[in-house]
Formats: sequence, C-alpha cells, structure tokens
Amino acid sequence: MASNASATYSSIRNIGIIAHIDAGKTTVTERFLFYSGKTHRIGDIDSGNTVMDYLDEERSRGITIVAAAASFEWAGRDGNTLIHLIDTPGHIDFTAEVERSIRVSDGAVVIFSGVEGVEAQSEKVWRQSNHYGVPKIAFVNKLDRLGASFQKTFEEIQQKFTDVTPVQIQLPVGIESEFSGVIDLIDMNMVEFQGDEGSEIVKGDIPDDMIDEAENARDNMLTAFADLSDSIAEVYLEGEDVPSDLIRGELRRLIGTGDVCPVLCGSAKKNIGIQPLLDAIIDFLPAPEDRKEVDAIDPRSGEVVKQETGGSNFYGLIFKIVASGSADLLYMRTYSGTLKLNDTLVNPRTKEKVRVKRILRLYAKNVEAIEEVGSGDIVGLIGPQGVNTGDTLCCVNHPLLLEKITFPEPVISMAIEPRSSKDKDRLVGVLELLCREDPTLFLDTHETTGQMLLSGMGELHLEINANRIREEFNVDARCGKPRVAFRETLTGPCSITGVFDKTIGDKEFYCEVDIDFYTERLECGHLVENGIKHHNIPGSWILSAENALDGGLKTGGTSGYSLTYIRAVLKDLRGTPDRTNEGAAAGAVLDAVSKAILKGTVMLEPIMKLDITAPEECIGEITGYLQARRAVIHNISPLPSGKRLNCEVPLAEMFGFSKALPKLSGGRAGFSMEPCGFQEVSQDELDRMIQSSSTVF
Repeated sequence: MASNASATYSSIRNIGIIAHIDAGKTTVTERFLFYSGKTHRIGDIDSGNTVMDYLDEERSRGITIVAAAASFEWAGRDGNTLIHLIDTPGHIDFTAEVERSIRVSDGAVVIFSGVEGVEAQSEKVWRQSNHYGVPKIAFVNKLDRLGASFQKTFEEIQQKFTDVTPVQIQLPVGIESEFSGVIDLIDMNMVEFQGDEGSEIVKGDIPDDMIDEAENARDNMLTAFADLSDSIAEVYLEGEDVPSDLIRGELRRLIGTGDVCPVLCGSAKKNIGIQPLLDAIIDFLPAPEDRKEVDAIDPRSGEVVKQETGGSNFYGLIFKIVASGSADLLYMRTYSGTLKLNDTLVNPRTKEKVRVKRILRLYAKNVEAIEEVGSGDIVGLIGPQGVNTGDTLCCVNHPLLLEKITFPEPVISMAIEPRSSKDKDRLVGVLELLCREDPTLFLDTHETTGQMLLSGMGELHLEINANRIREEFNVDARCGKPRVAFRETLTGPCSITGVFDKTIGDKEFYCEVDIDFYTERLECGHLVENGIKHHNIPGSWILSAENALDGGLKTGGTSGYSLTYIRAVLKDLRGTPDRTNEGAAAGAVLDAVSKAILKGTVMLEPIMKLDITAPEECIGEITGYLQARRAVIHNISPLPSGKRLNCEVPLAEMFGFSKALPKLSGGRAGFSMEPCGFQEVSQDELDRMIQSSSTVF
C-alpha cells in the first residue's frame, strides 16, 4: 500500500490478540508478519529477536509488557485487506494494555493453549472483550505439545463461556508429535503446511480414517448454525448440502451479533494453522464499516448521543501514548472523517486546539509517514500537546467525547527516591512520563514522610518500571519494598446536600447539589451517574460536577486512601446564572463528598484470584501454605498432568509466593494471579500488617 494513501473503510480489520500468559500470542503474531511478507524471517521469543516484543525487558524476560501495533496486508478472497494487529500482554500486571487495545478493536483473536486449556487470564480477557462488545475467534494453539487435547480445550471453552455458542470449524489431524495439519469443516478438505517455514498450503482429501469423525464434526457445526440461522436451517433440514459461501456469510453475521465464536486450531511454533486463521480474520470478523454508530457525549449539553461512524466530521480516540521529553507519539483509532497533515483538531476535555504535524503508519517500534488517514483506521500522531489516554480529538466545529477507557485501580505501592539530590527533578520528570504512558501507574507523595510513592498493578509491574528508570532513562533511583495499597469505602448509603457559598474578590459564588451515595461492589471501583431529571441546568455545570465527583472519590477517605465500591448519583443541582459557574458546581460537590466521608469509612484490602496448576502429590502442601495465609479455596479440579487449584487470597499474604511455590512443588507448579476486588480488613489484621514488612504506606 502506498505510503501516502489511507485504506478504504471496508478493507480494514482492527484486531486484538488476547490470551493467558504463555499461550502463544507473540508467536502467532510473528507468523502473521512473516506469511504476509512484512518480515523476511520469523521472530523467535527464545532467540530474543521478535518484532512485536521489542523492549529490552520483554526480550530478556520472554514476555509481552506493552501492547504493540503492526499494520500489514493479507490477500483474502476479495482482494487485499489492511490488518491492524495489536499484540497484548498476557500477564495480569499489564491489564491496562489489554483494556485499551480491546477498546479500539473491532474483533479479537483469543488464543488458548491446547495443553493448559482455559486459564484464569483467558477468562479475564474474555470478560474485557465482552465489556466492549467485541466479537471473537478462538484459536487452540500448541497442539503439537505433549499433553495437548483439542477436544478437552473446546469443551472447557463451552463450559466457561456460556454467553456465546462456540463452534468447531476445524479439526486437528493427529495430536502431540503426530500433529500434521487441520481439516476445514466448511470446505471439507484437509489442509497441510509444507515448504519453507510452512508457507506452502496444500489442500487435499480428508484421510480415510478421519472421514467419519469429520462428517460428525461438520454435522455438529451445521446443527449449531441451524439453531441460529434460518437460511442455513432451511437448506440443512431439507437434507441438502449447505454451500460453503452460505456458511461463511451466516457465520460472519452470527459472529457480529455475538451469538457464535468459531474455534480453529494449530501450532504456531510448528507453523500449522496460521494462514487459515488469517483468512478467518478477514472472512468473519467485522470491518469498521460494520459498526454504524458509537456512544458519545455532547460536551455542550452533557447528553449521551448516538454518533454515526464513517461520516464527514472527523473524530478519533487516543488509546495509547508513548511519552517523550519532546513530542509524544499518540496511538489513535479513527471513527469518522478524514485527517490530513497540519489539520487543526480540538480536545473537548481541555477545550484546547491542537495541530497534527505527522501521521504515521505503525509497525511495532518502527513508523512510516503517511499524508492522510480516513475512517476506521489505527495510526500514530505527533504534534498534539496536553493529550491523555482516553481523550477524543475531533474537528473544531463538531466537538464530542467518546466513551472513556476504564482502567483498574493500583493495588501495590513502593517508595522511590533518587540516590543523589541533584537527580530529584529528573526522577520526577521520568515518573510523570511513565504515568502519562501507563494509566495504571500512579504517583503520589506520602502525607507524613514526604516520600514519593509509585503505585501499580503488581510486583512485576513496579519492578519493570523501576528497571526502565535506571536503564532506559539513566536515573539512579532507590526503591523501597512493595507494599499493599489499601482502599476505603463508606460505612453505608447516604444522601448529602453539598453547598458552595463564598465571596472571592468582589464576586459572590453559590451552588447546591444533592448526591445519593450507595455502597456497591463495582468492578470499576466507583461509579458516577447523572440522575438530574430537569433540563434547564447548563450542561457545563453538570459536566464539571461529574468530574469533581469522580476526582473527589479518588482523593481519599478518613485515612487518606482512595474510596471504592461507591455509586454516586448526582440528583439535583441548584444555582443562579449570576452566581453559579463550573467552579461553584465543583466546590458544592467536593463539600458533599467531605460530608459523606465524615459519616464514617471502613478500610479495605485488595484480594487476588489465584490459579495454580501442580502435580497431585504437591497440592496438599500448597493448600496448607495458602490456608495459613487467609486464603479461601474455591475449587480443586483434575488435569491430565495434575490438579488445578482456584482460590482467593489477600494480596498482603502473597509477597514472596513466587519464590515459595517452587520449593513447595519441586519447581513443577505454575500460577497466575489477578486482582478480584477488595474486602474489609479487621483492626487486628491491620495492626499485624502495619508491624510486618508488607505494611501499607
């Protein structure tokens, strides 16, 4: 594709690659780039030469840390399609990268290991994609490995994800070391991958000993489709052969409505099944034009509006920032209109106008300049200043705010300071830069000690950013031991009237607000709602009140910790045109928040969902270790090679677990951990933790 051209609206696919850690996301992505001709060798994680994992920390650890975007073309049935692919991390500490990538994707490929099956983080990323209504294709990887089972993994997908109908559209030929190809159940042929690095596709007859199995699997596939498609049911029930084109057309429709998730199979490491997966992305996952409208907020009225996509007015969402001391690189998903070099846009959040100096086609850490971009594309921008992740940039005469990206709250903190006082300003600058890049990093100052505190999603998250400070930015910093980040919530629901009545200079300001506070266990932490019924209040007052309410809940409760598990509903706002403005509305809200906090709060500690796989003979010792640390064991289920243990345990008890588990299991156990909320902590436990090494700041 020419570097000065933008892709057509219907020939784009914006796809996220999501999975549990070590399921093979980056390995699959490296094959995509190779088979599309974007690279001339296959990057390998073990060799440390992958395109998508380009940070030194990623290559040394063999894991994905930041979401990387790459644009490449793939020749489908109807010509070339431009695929914007976002390879996301699998480790829960970097869930923000998954969140923002899914937010701007039109479809997702969920990769499962054929050995481990559906793991904890697999379920997490599935839920994240459901939150944004993203259609999915499932790919069962690693079928060449010892202990692999396509059927077992498929059954787990059926059991765990009841919101959709998973349907096999492929069968593996052989398993483990005998895995040699796949059977396409739509066209009913065998597909083998030969030649240089599996780049030669050979289609042939289904082996005689698999014909019955393939026919049964196709019958199951058609039965599942017939339950959801009248077009397929008509042909199928009459006993006629259902045409492949009809199956593909209806499958695309059913994926788009969220009714079906097709399941494919292969082995990225052995170069089996990758090209059919690329074909499926183009054939079945939606193009940007399939999303006719998006929810937006009119910044002038504060009202939610349905905004047409693919129109003439330009607007796009900034979903990632690569910060620098000079000019930030902004990752943008466009939804409507055309953007050209030197165009002026507006940021409705700040009301500031910004100018676009460069538009870039993204390819991991490399970029290619283009002159313009149209609807439904993903590009990099350089030029706009004062932009945050989640901001909307749009044409000046038609401002709107797209739905923000929601990020989980940090659960762990560490003190950080420069070894030399002369480096203090540099360290502060670097920390602010890192927090601008990563919305799940938070920089604060301890009220009594004056120490800088960096908060994040886990020990690995903080460790990697500490390494970046030293190695990438050359700032010698001392880091304290990671500590738990506590939260507070209100003791119960309450209705509060906040008042702002002040004279500033020679001008009087006045405003009153009524807010209902409810204590609810919310996934997003806290929620602010506009419940004002009448329409004679300026939208700018309401927007200011909502922003102040959101910020006030984050500021802290009785003990200074951010408030969570609160739904705050703005019920009424009263003022006069001569004495009320946005500042007065914000002041009244903050008064209401202070009054609610004075009614009392309780302390909460973060809880982690822990998923452990281990040999059966080790499970008893592991269970005993966890129960002594206040864990609640939910389930112990059998695996072909051992047991899987699911439990919830306070984060404060998990420090050092990654070193203890190998000793408990002889190095044969693995685990994954993700935040799953907060629970009230007793005063006795709080006193014990304050005296221990894992105290709270």
